[in-house]
Amino acid sequence: MAKPNKKGPAKTVDIFCARCKAPLFKYRKGGKGALVKCFKERIVKDFTETSCQCPNCYHDFARETLIKGTPAFKIIGGKVTFK
Repeated sequence: MAKPNKKGPAKTVDIFCARCKAPLFKYRKGGKGALVKCFKERIVKDFTETSCQCPNCYHDFARETLIKGTPAFKIIGGKVTFK
């Protein structure tokens, strides 16, 4: 399978915890759809201390996985919001 584009899109989005609104990531997202996964190489700024866990309320918002052979976070539905 083809790997995702490393550079990715220029547009960034801010990802927040849906529960406490704490910032989680600044991410280079492509497309207009829902946020389903975050490739680790596209994360511009990471505000989390522990992987896949909110730094404020310690709620799990994602799972670590490999997608197309690339490390990524698979977002759990309804756990995050983005602008």
